[in-house]
Amino acid sequence: MRDLAYVTPDIRDRLVLRFGPEVLSWCDELPGLVAELAARWDLDVLAAGGGGTSRVFRCARRGTGAPVWLKLTPDHTIAREEAEALRAWAATPSVVTLLAQDLTVGALLLDDVAPGVPLRRLTWQLSDAAALLTELRSPAHTPGGHSVLKPLSHRIGFLFDLADSMLTAAGKKGLFAPAALARARETALELASSGPTRLVHGDLHPANVLSGPHARMVAIDPRPAWGDPDFDAVDWVLDGVLGLDVLEDRIGELAGMVPGQHPGRVSAWCRALAPLIAAPRVCGGRYDAETGFLVALADG
Repeated sequence: MRDLAYVTPDIRDRLVLRFGPEVLSWCDELPGLVAELAARWDLDVLAAGGGGTSRVFRCARRGTGAPVWLKLTPDHTIAREEAEALRAWAATPSVVTLLAQDLTVGALLLDDVAPGVPLRRLTWQLSDAAALLTELRSPAHTPGGHSVLKPLSHRIGFLFDLADSMLTAAGKKGLFAPAALARARETALELASSGPTRLVHGDLHPANVLSGPHARMVAIDPRPAWGDPDFDAVDWVLDGVLGLDVLEDRIGELAGMVPGQHPGRVSAWCRALAPLIAAPRVCGGRYDAETGFLVALADG
C-alpha cells in the first residue's frame, strides 16, 4: 500500500507547479495518511492515479470487495467545496455518490461508477448531455448561509490567470491579441454576475463524465461555484465544432432540450471561454482545425 501511495518525482513536480514547494511535505506524509484512512474505512488499496490537484486510489471494501475510490488533495478547500456540491446532488443519479469524508485531511471516499468509461472515449449525443445538464439543474440549488462555495466570478478569474500563465510559460502569449483576452475575461465576468445563481459543476466536459448504469452519464470531479448554470453547457456545444453556423445550431438544439437554458447566454459563454479551452491545446502542441476555430472564435 505504501508503495502505491508514494508520490513519484514527476507527480511531485506537477503538484509543485499547482500548489508551490510546500506541497512536498504533503507528498512525504501521503503514504501514512492513506494507510490510516484505509484502516479506518476498511479498504484495500489497489491502484493509484490522479490529476493536477489530487491523488486518487482505487480501493476495495474489505469483506465485500465492493469498488470505491479514495481521493485526497493537499488543498482542503478543494475537498470542502467538492464535498458540499456532492452532498447537494446526493439525490441526483447523474453525479457520483460521496460515501464518507474527512475534510480535516482533505479526504473523500467516493462510490464506484460502472462501467465507468470516460465519455471522451465514447460516442455520445447532444441529447445525452441535455439529460445530464437537466438533472444538474433540478432541483435548483441556491446558496445557503453556511456554503463554502465561492461565486463563479472567482473561478473565472482563476481560469484566466491560469491560461495566461500557461501561455507565457509556453512562449505562446501572442496567440491571442491582448484586447481579445481582456474582452473575453470582461464578458465572462459579466455573464457570471448577471445570470441566475445556481450550483455550477464548473469543470463539466467529456473527460469528467463517466458512463454509468443504464447508459446514464455520471459527472465526477466538480470544481463547484455559485453562478450561471449555462456555464456548464459550453464544452458540450463546442465539442468537435469547426464552424460558427454549426455551433449556433447545436446551441439552439441543446437549449430546446434543457429547461431554463438560454441560447444567447450559452453563445456568449462560448466566445468568452474559447481562449481558455484553446490555450492548453496549443501549449500541448495540438493545433488542429477544432483548435483553430476556438482561436478564431476568441478573436471575434
